Amino acid sequence: MINFKGCHFPKEIILMCIRWYVAYPLSYRHVEELMEERGVFLDHATVNRWVVKYSPLLEAKFRKSKKSVGNSWKMDETYIKVKGEWVYYYRAVDSEGNTVDFFLSNTRNTQAAKQFFKKAIGSSGQPQKVNMDKSGANLAGLTEINQELSPEQQITIRQVKYLNNMVEQDHRGIKRITKPMLGFKSFASAENTLAGIELYHMLRKGQNSINSTSTIWQQFYAIAA
Repeated sequence: MINFKGCHFPKEIILMCIRWYVAYPLSYRHVEELMEERGVFLDHATVNRWVVKYSPLLEAKFRKSKKSVGNSWKMDETYIKVKGEWVYYYRAVDSEGNTVDFFLSNTRNTQAAKQFFKKAIGSSGQPQKVNMDKSGANLAGLTEINQELSPEQQITIRQVKYLNNMVEQDHRGIKRITKPMLGFKSFASAENTLAGIELYHMLRKGQNSINSTSTIWQQFYAIAA
């Protein structure tokens, strides 16, 4: 259970604000205004603190009930603006479009790609094959992973651009939510907020193994129960 003790607002209000922000293309001031219409008066900075604090906790709890993904992955990176600078956001989906994992990095190099693959394998198991673009850094990162494996365990690597259309299209579901945010003020706030956005994106894709017959918003609230 996620601890909401010490908060000046009920858990239901906190979760509603977080859900609106990570589910829809809204600013914090939009959420503040929507709550005011419902007779709840709070500052947009308060909503920001809730999103940053609780989003990673909710996403971590969701992972316990996340459905298994397939063993054929499509991996790509996109860009997120933090403190006025573009940083790199690594993501992967399986052949059905289900989210495998995600990873925010200040750099786009072999080490960052390797960190992403280690995180994804740690959360979702080892794939049989991975498709990626022509990035040399991504290739080098996964090659280093393969060098740590026995020959029969090694992951097949493909670099066929058109096969990555699925993950490139999937980025849009995330960028649609982040666009009104006009960038993040810190790396930590970006990382934590993206966890909440990815959580809701996975719920929309039906990746919850528990309460899968409930509405998406009911599943979201149930995670905090």
